[in-house]
Amino acid sequence: MAYKLTNALAPLSDAYGRWRASQLGQITDHIEERLIVELVGPPAGLRILDVGCGDAALVVALSQRGARMTGVDVDPNMLAAGRARAAASGVAPDLMQGEIRALPFADSSFDIVVAVTVLCFVDDAAQAVREMTRVLRPGGRLVIGELGRWNLWAARRRMRGWLGSRVWQLATFRTVRELKDLVANAGLAITTIRGAVYYPPSAPIAALLARYDAWMGKRTTAGAAFLVVVGKKPA
Repeated sequence: MAYKLTNALAPLSDAYGRWRASQLGQITDHIEERLIVELVGPPAGLRILDVGCGDAALVVALSQRGARMTGVDVDPNMLAAGRARAAASGVAPDLMQGEIRALPFADSSFDIVVAVTVLCFVDDAAQAVREMTRVLRPGGRLVIGELGRWNLWAARRRMRGWLGSRVWQLATFRTVRELKDLVANAGLAITTIRGAVYYPPSAPIAALLARYDAWMGKRTTAGAAFLVVVGKKPA
């Protein structure tokens, strides 16, 4: 399997549910999803692939905006949760099991490929980005959202890993430069770099500062817990 989390997927599924139910999770997910949707742009009619789609929150959000969505994930439990979410939302995206190093799609199948907090749990991130690039059409865009290295969130997650959390023991946090190199080395031209989630991992502080997050993200990536890099495939 490509994912370092293969043996830790059940805890991850449980953690997703707890995170979605928390105030901090709801604030943070909203900020991250808003940024990804903004950088995807008008999605109506586009063929979009969400790699590592999890419980399909982003798949559903883009489907409701008219995108022709496909989601792929290695974890059948997450896919089951995603199908339930899609059904409850009245959309019918294609959700299938697969792994990022060998995506089950032909070359040039999608207008946009999105991968959010996936590469941090992949053994060979360079191969994963090359594979996502392969399934992009010429002129298509890759939107990668990842966990930044230098921020309070990453510090807390590393500490949890040291204390025994299997999930955070396996995670890799990256800098903007590392993400840019992954995208550029796959042959894509970098068009956008943005940050998000500048507040510490505290629900009360997040509630106070979330309104300023988009303003910060347009000015600097320093201190951002969430980094987004967009690359365009040559036409």
